Amino acid sequence: MTYILAIQKIEDYDKWKKVFDEHGNVRKAKGSKGAVIYRNSNDPKQLMIITEWEDMDSAKNFALAEDLKIAMKKAGVIGLPELYYLEKIEKTEY
Repeated sequence: MTYILAIQKIEDYDKWKKVFDEHGNVRKAKGSKGAVIYRNSNDPKQLMIITEWEDMDSAKNFALAEDLKIAMKKAGVIGLPELYYLEKIEKTEY
């Protein structure tokens, strides 16, 4: 499985979340299998979003799409997010 870890600053969570939810159909159509959202406990304006993808090509095509840039601007993302493309290699159970 492939993932994108996006670290970004936002102006307001409620505003951001509304646009994130509205953009969900676009993510799904481009191959996303879902997302998990984390907030930095020391900085509530910093989010870490991990989205799961069918494959690396789908993930990269989504991340480079113009509609994502438009959605981020509308959502109040501050600056450019840090993006990391991840491949799951192992999961441990305890």
